[in-house]
Amino acid sequence: MAGIRDVARLAGVSQATASRALSGKGSVSARAREAVAAAASELGFVMSYHASSLASGRSHNIGVVLPFVNRWYFATLLEGANSALMDAGYDLTLYDFQGDRYRESVLGDFLLRKRLDGVLAVSLQLNAHETEQILAAGIPVVGVGGPLPGIPTLRIDDVEVGRRATNHLISLGHTRVAHLGGEHEYGRNFEISSGRRAGYEDAMAAAGLPLREAWSLISDYSANDAYKETKQLLADAEERPTAIFCASDEMAFGAMLAARDLGLRIPEELSVIGVDGHEMGEILGLTTIDQFPRSQGTRAVERLLALVQDDGQAAAGPADELMETRLLVRSSTSAPRIPAGQPGA
Repeated sequence: MAGIRDVARLAGVSQATASRALSGKGSVSARAREAVAAAASELGFVMSYHASSLASGRSHNIGVVLPFVNRWYFATLLEGANSALMDAGYDLTLYDFQGDRYRESVLGDFLLRKRLDGVLAVSLQLNAHETEQILAAGIPVVGVGGPLPGIPTLRIDDVEVGRRATNHLISLGHTRVAHLGGEHEYGRNFEISSGRRAGYEDAMAAAGLPLREAWSLISDYSANDAYKETKQLLADAEERPTAIFCASDEMAFGAMLAARDLGLRIPEELSVIGVDGHEMGEILGLTTIDQFPRSQGTRAVERLLALVQDDGQAAAGPADELMETRLLVRSSTSAPRIPAGQPGA
């Protein structure tokens, strides 16, 4: 079996140059890289990452920690992260908390076994002890979802997202606006639900519109649960809102199905807006605030690999990096059309 020395000899370069060319690490000229690749192909040489890790102390393995893997946002972010890692020649180890079921074992055991070059923590609020554990193990960490002391993090401005979504409905003339969001986080996860609800409340207060407790609903971010909550909300024709801001697109899909089953036309009798940029939103005509989760995964990997490789790029990014969002107006929102006999909009 051919070794790295044979590849270097055939390519006419040093063994160190051949190793850098095949691992993708360090400076190698394009001409030398091509020669090494051709020699490796001719000899049938495959880089041994086990041997490479023994020599370099690196595993070429990145851990990605998620609270759920079966939700569209997390799955799409994971897709972006995985593509970026594969392009860079890294393996991915996935840790799915399944809510909070495996949180303690993952943070207190799996991540500390030193089999990872870095960790991408998605939507996880780490307490001081958890943060100290990971940093003491010498594992570079990048978070997605909110600020973490001592750890670079990417996030969107959830308060502004909530404010912007609600203001879109208000600008169309709606004064009876409900909000369908998630539970309060209680320090375990980033305050995504709380932030979007706060933005909704800020926009309503700024417009001088009443906040009704019955119009602030809690869901588990699934379409099924959102369907049940919305159907109950809309059942009272006299008290129902004319618009709903949903904290995720999947909840918005559930709300739209509930309205349909009650015979309500969208957007004539109910406007609905979501958050995420789910691809089904375009098919269903859902107005949404796109947060580009795939790009979040890609950018997070870029920041993490800069830390892992320590090539000086890590300092170039801010500790708390705000990511882009964009309002996409589609057919699920319009000015309210008040049925005969219904008071106000």
